[in-house]
Amino acid sequence: MGNLNSSGKETLSAIANTADNWFACALAERDAAAAERALVALGDGPCWGEGGITLSHSFGEGLLARMTNDEAKARAAFEAARAQQEKIVQAQPDYGPALCVLAMIDAALGRKDLALEEGRRAIALTPLEKDANNGSRCLQYFAITAAWAGEKELALQQLETGLRAPTASGVLSYGALKLLPFWDPLRGDPRFEKIVASLAPKQ
Repeated sequence: MGNLNSSGKETLSAIANTADNWFACALAERDAAAAERALVALGDGPCWGEGGITLSHSFGEGLLARMTNDEAKARAAFEAARAQQEKIVQAQPDYGPALCVLAMIDAALGRKDLALEEGRRAIALTPLEKDANNGSRCLQYFAITAAWAGEKELALQQLETGLRAPTASGVLSYGALKLLPFWDPLRGDPRFEKIVASLAPKQ
Protein backbone atom coordinates (compact mmCIF):
# COMPACT_ATOMS: atom_id res chain seq x y z
CA MET A 1 0.00 0.00 0.00
CA GLY A 2 1.31 3.50 -0.89
CA ASN A 3 1.49 6.41 1.49
CA LEU A 4 -1.87 7.35 2.94
CA ASN A 5 -2.88 10.95 3.20
CA SER A 6 -4.75 12.06 6.32
CA SER A 7 -8.09 11.46 4.60
CA GLY A 8 -7.10 7.88 3.82
CA LYS A 9 -6.04 7.27 7.42
CA GLU A 10 -9.35 8.67 8.67
CA THR A 11 -11.22 6.37 6.29
CA LEU A 12 -9.34 3.30 7.58
CA SER A 13 -9.99 4.41 11.16
CA ALA A 14 -13.71 4.82 10.43
CA ILE A 15 -13.84 1.33 8.87
CA ALA A 16 -12.11 -0.19 11.92
CA ASN A 17 -14.54 1.59 14.24
CA THR A 18 -17.58 0.13 12.49
CA ALA A 19 -16.11 -3.27 11.59
CA ASP A 20 -17.71 -4.98 14.60
CA ASN A 21 -21.15 -3.95 13.29
CA TRP A 22 -20.10 -5.06 9.81
CA PHE A 23 -19.03 -8.42 11.24
CA ALA A 24 -22.36 -8.89 13.07
CA CYS A 25 -24.32 -8.02 9.91
CA ALA A 26 -22.22 -10.45 7.85
CA LEU A 27 -22.88 -13.21 10.39
CA ALA A 28 -26.61 -12.46 10.29
CA GLU A 29 -26.55 -12.70 6.50
CA ARG A 30 -24.41 -15.87 6.65
CA ASP A 31 -21.97 -14.11 4.33
CA ALA A 32 -18.66 -15.75 5.22
CA ALA A 33 -16.60 -13.67 2.78
CA ALA A 34 -17.94 -10.39 4.19
CA ALA A 35 -17.42 -11.63 7.77
CA GLU A 36 -13.81 -12.48 6.95
CA ARG A 37 -13.24 -9.01 5.45
CA ALA A 38 -14.76 -7.43 8.57
CA LEU A 39 -12.39 -9.43 10.80
CA VAL A 40 -9.44 -8.22 8.73
CA ALA A 41 -10.69 -4.63 9.12
CA LEU A 42 -10.91 -5.13 12.89
CA GLY A 43 -7.20 -5.86 13.11
CA ASP A 44 -6.55 -7.11 16.64
CA GLY A 45 -9.68 -5.43 17.96
CA PRO A 46 -12.59 -7.33 19.49
CA CYS A 47 -15.34 -8.62 17.22
CA TRP A 48 -18.09 -7.85 19.72
CA GLY A 49 -18.33 -5.57 22.71
CA GLU A 50 -21.23 -4.84 25.00
CA GLY A 51 -20.65 -3.43 28.47
CA GLY A 52 -18.24 -5.74 30.24
CA ILE A 53 -18.67 -8.49 27.62
CA THR A 54 -15.86 -8.36 25.07
CA LEU A 55 -15.43 -11.10 22.48
CA SER A 56 -11.94 -11.20 21.00
CA HIS A 57 -10.82 -11.32 17.38
CA SER A 58 -9.98 -15.02 17.88
CA PHE A 59 -13.50 -15.60 19.21
CA GLY A 60 -14.83 -14.02 16.01
CA GLU A 61 -12.64 -16.33 13.93
CA GLY A 62 -14.09 -19.27 15.84
CA LEU A 63 -17.66 -18.09 15.25
CA LEU A 64 -17.00 -17.69 11.54
CA ALA A 65 -15.28 -21.07 11.20
CA ARG A 66 -18.13 -22.80 13.02
CA MET A 67 -20.67 -21.08 10.78
CA THR A 68 -18.83 -22.48 7.75
CA ASN A 69 -18.56 -25.94 9.39
CA ASP A 70 -14.76 -25.85 9.59
CA GLU A 71 -14.50 -27.51 13.01
CA ALA A 72 -10.69 -27.81 13.01
CA LYS A 73 -10.28 -24.09 12.35
CA ALA A 74 -13.01 -23.26 14.88
CA ARG A 75 -11.32 -25.29 17.58
CA ALA A 76 -7.93 -23.66 16.95
CA ALA A 77 -9.52 -20.19 17.08
CA PHE A 78 -11.46 -20.88 20.26
CA GLU A 79 -8.34 -22.37 21.89
CA ALA A 80 -6.50 -19.13 21.07
CA ALA A 81 -9.43 -17.12 22.43
CA ARG A 82 -9.36 -19.22 25.61
CA ALA A 83 -5.67 -18.58 26.21
CA GLN A 84 -6.29 -14.82 25.93
CA GLN A 85 -9.43 -14.89 28.07
CA GLU A 86 -7.85 -17.04 30.78
CA LYS A 87 -5.20 -14.34 31.32
CA ILE A 88 -7.94 -11.72 31.72
CA VAL A 89 -9.80 -13.90 34.24
CA GLN A 90 -6.61 -14.60 36.19
CA ALA A 91 -5.98 -10.86 36.42
CA GLN A 92 -9.59 -10.18 37.50
CA PRO A 93 -10.80 -13.42 39.13
CA ASP A 94 -13.91 -11.82 40.65
CA TYR A 95 -15.04 -9.97 37.51
CA GLY A 96 -18.16 -11.80 36.30
CA PRO A 97 -18.27 -10.60 32.67
CA ALA A 98 -14.75 -11.91 31.95
CA LEU A 99 -15.67 -15.30 33.43
CA CYS A 100 -18.92 -15.24 31.46
CA VAL A 101 -16.93 -14.99 28.20
CA LEU A 102 -14.61 -17.81 29.31
CA ALA A 103 -17.71 -19.94 29.90
CA MET A 104 -18.87 -19.34 26.32
CA ILE A 105 -15.46 -20.31 24.98
CA ASP A 106 -15.36 -23.50 27.05
CA ALA A 107 -18.85 -24.40 25.80
CA ALA A 108 -17.60 -23.88 22.23
CA LEU A 109 -14.71 -26.24 23.00
CA GLY A 110 -17.05 -28.93 24.33
CA ARG A 111 -16.03 -28.49 27.99
CA LYS A 112 -19.64 -28.62 29.10
CA ASP A 113 -19.37 -29.03 32.87
CA LEU A 114 -16.62 -26.42 33.19
CA ALA A 115 -18.53 -23.97 30.99
CA LEU A 116 -21.72 -24.29 33.04
CA GLU A 117 -19.78 -23.93 36.30
CA GLU A 118 -18.02 -20.80 35.03
CA GLY A 119 -21.26 -19.31 33.71
CA ARG A 120 -23.07 -19.84 37.01
CA ARG A 121 -20.15 -18.35 38.94
CA ALA A 122 -20.15 -15.31 36.63
CA ILE A 123 -23.83 -14.72 37.46
CA ALA A 124 -23.17 -15.15 41.19
CA LEU A 125 -20.30 -12.63 41.01
CA THR A 126 -22.48 -10.05 39.25
CA PRO A 127 -25.79 -9.72 41.11
CA LEU A 128 -28.41 -7.52 39.44
CA GLU A 129 -28.90 -5.42 42.55
CA LYS A 130 -25.23 -4.39 42.51
CA ASP A 131 -24.69 -4.07 38.75
CA ALA A 132 -27.87 -4.11 36.68
CA ASN A 133 -26.08 -3.75 33.33
CA ASN A 134 -23.39 -6.41 33.62
CA GLY A 135 -25.62 -8.57 35.81
CA SER A 136 -28.21 -8.62 33.04
CA ARG A 137 -25.59 -9.48 30.46
CA CYS A 138 -24.10 -12.35 32.48
CA LEU A 139 -27.60 -13.84 32.74
CA GLN A 140 -28.28 -13.35 29.06
CA TYR A 141 -24.97 -14.59 27.66
CA PHE A 142 -25.22 -17.65 29.91
CA ALA A 143 -28.18 -18.67 27.73
CA ILE A 144 -25.72 -18.91 24.81
CA THR A 145 -23.29 -20.92 26.95
CA ALA A 146 -26.06 -23.37 27.88
CA ALA A 147 -27.19 -23.66 24.25
CA TRP A 148 -23.63 -24.33 23.06
CA ALA A 149 -23.18 -26.87 25.87
CA GLY A 150 -26.21 -28.80 24.57
CA GLU A 151 -28.39 -27.90 27.57
CA LYS A 152 -31.40 -26.77 25.57
CA GLU A 153 -33.90 -26.64 28.45
CA LEU A 154 -31.49 -24.62 30.60
CA ALA A 155 -30.77 -22.30 27.67
CA LEU A 156 -34.48 -21.64 27.14
CA GLN A 157 -35.05 -21.01 30.85
CA GLN A 158 -32.07 -18.68 30.91
CA LEU A 159 -33.28 -16.89 27.80
CA GLU A 160 -36.69 -16.30 29.39
CA THR A 161 -35.02 -15.06 32.59
CA GLY A 162 -32.67 -12.84 30.60
CA LEU A 163 -35.54 -11.19 28.76
CA ARG A 164 -36.94 -10.06 32.12
CA ALA A 165 -33.61 -8.56 33.26
CA PRO A 166 -33.35 -4.77 33.67
CA THR A 167 -30.93 -4.20 30.77
CA ALA A 168 -31.57 -5.48 27.25
CA SER A 169 -28.49 -6.96 25.56
CA GLY A 170 -27.94 -6.88 21.83
CA VAL A 171 -27.82 -10.68 21.69
CA LEU A 172 -31.43 -10.81 22.93
CA SER A 173 -32.85 -8.41 20.36
CA TYR A 174 -35.36 -9.76 17.83
CA GLY A 175 -32.85 -9.50 14.99
CA ALA A 176 -30.07 -11.23 16.92
CA LEU A 177 -32.29 -14.09 18.07
CA LYS A 178 -33.70 -14.54 14.57
CA LEU A 179 -30.46 -14.27 12.60
CA LEU A 180 -27.20 -14.58 14.54
CA PRO A 181 -25.39 -17.95 14.73
CA PHE A 182 -25.09 -17.62 18.53
CA TRP A 183 -28.57 -19.12 18.71
CA ASP A 184 -28.31 -21.84 16.03
CA PRO A 185 -28.48 -24.76 18.54
CA LEU A 186 -32.01 -23.64 19.52
CA ARG A 187 -33.40 -23.05 16.04
CA GLY A 188 -36.44 -25.14 15.21
CA ASP A 189 -37.37 -25.63 18.87
CA PRO A 190 -41.02 -24.51 19.20
CA ARG A 191 -40.40 -22.73 22.50
CA PHE A 192 -37.47 -20.80 21.06
CA GLU A 193 -39.39 -19.88 17.92
CA LYS A 194 -42.30 -18.67 20.07
CA ILE A 195 -39.93 -16.42 22.06
CA VAL A 196 -38.51 -14.99 18.83
CA ALA A 197 -41.99 -14.40 17.38
CA SER A 198 -43.07 -12.63 20.59
CA LEU A 199 -40.30 -10.07 20.08
CA ALA A 200 -41.14 -9.31 16.45
CA PRO A 201 -41.98 -5.66 15.73
CA LYS A 202 -45.70 -5.11 15.82
CA GLN A 203 -47.24 -4.22 12.48
